[in-house]
Amino acid sequence: MFSTFNINYRSGEPIYRQIYDEVVKEISLGLLTPHEKLATVRELATTLGINPNTVSKAYQMLEQSGYIYSAVGKGSFVSDSTGKLAGLKESTMKDLKKDLKNAANLGVTYEEVEALVNETYHGGDAGHA
Repeated sequence: MFSTFNINYRSGEPIYRQIYDEVVKEISLGLLTPHEKLATVRELATTLGINPNTVSKAYQMLEQSGYIYSAVGKGSFVSDSTGKLAGLKESTMKDLKKDLKNAANLGVTYEEVEALVNETYHGGDAGHA
């Protein structure tokens, strides 16, 4: 189901958005594969200790974005979104390169960028430890 699912209840980001982001991440990392059955809304809500409406909202967003599909009476499944993810990754890399160039032009140091990357990827502020 969800191998590395990580929800931060103290974050300012809505839980439904965190669920959405985690599912997209697991799909892009190949942890969730095309046509794999997802946990039901009720199962995931119980596991996370949250309202089922929150999970339902995340699943609706995922379906609208094309990451999952629903089969009546059978549940929700991972879509084959390989092409979509590849395009999104390429677009994100272009945006990141542009943003890094802008940051350098504004005097942001390599060390500051490195600290931000460490914080983003490892969950801690490694540059200020």
